[in-house]
Amino acid sequence: MNGFLALTVNGVATGAVYAALGLSLVIIYRATRVINFAQPALALISTYLAYSVNKATGSYWLAFAVALVAGAILGALTERLLIRPLRNRTELSPVIVTLGLLMVLQAVAGMIWTNEPQSFPYAFDFRGMFSSSNLFTVLVVLGTAAGIGLLFRFTALGLRLRAAAFKPEVARMLGVRVGLMLTVGWALAAAVGALAGLLATPPFLFPTVLDGVFVYALTAAVIGGLDNPAGTVLGGFAVGIGLSYVSGYLGPELVTVAALAILVLVLALRPNGLFGHAVARRV
Repeated sequence: MNGFLALTVNGVATGAVYAALGLSLVIIYRATRVINFAQPALALISTYLAYSVNKATGSYWLAFAVALVAGAILGALTERLLIRPLRNRTELSPVIVTLGLLMVLQAVAGMIWTNEPQSFPYAFDFRGMFSSSNLFTVLVVLGTAAGIGLLFRFTALGLRLRAAAFKPEVARMLGVRVGLMLTVGWALAAAVGALAGLLATPPFLFPTVLDGVFVYALTAAVIGGLDNPAGTVLGGFAVGIGLSYVSGYLGPELVTVAALAILVLVLALRPNGLFGHAVARRV
């Protein structure tokens, strides 16, 4: 029973991380209909900057803030410099560009900080089944998800972001700066991705540390629906708990296989996710 409880608690904590990175994917997809395969690399660079600040100052919370700001800046630059010029290109173009950016940023991280694992601290004590660090992770992700939901539903900025994403022509007629709103959307998503990086990397940081997390986060987003933030959060916890059981009872070597199997199964049976909605298009 204790083993089952420990696996469940661990699954909830890791699921929160998957939910956070999944949320960053959903925000960008809702804004531009692009799946940002460079998201783990943007989070990686932000986390490495946090590592450098923490090493220089000894202040975890200053490093935490720097990572979020850096993530937002990187996201905004990515949208303005790389994604916006592709607006009228094929749907495959952003995929190729973001995959290329992923490889470039990982290589840059290795050149600057080396490929050796670097020690990265937890926010709080990690000892014990119900550790302060696990509780912090879950509460921060739930709070972030709630904040994003409130932003999009009840604020003028959220209304402009939604209008720019779904009805850009109408939004322009109403005076909404669509380009600015898309940049803000990417900045917000990258900041959430940086948060996921800070929560996922301890105790060790290295250039490919977030690759596996990205696969699980994408699985969570697909399960919940790429247009459904709440569904993505639920999907993140479901993936985290499910893969924790797979690791504990069947072996850690089957975790990635299980995640990919879930991803393929959901895409085959429910392409819009368990909580997503099919969108009819005129042809």
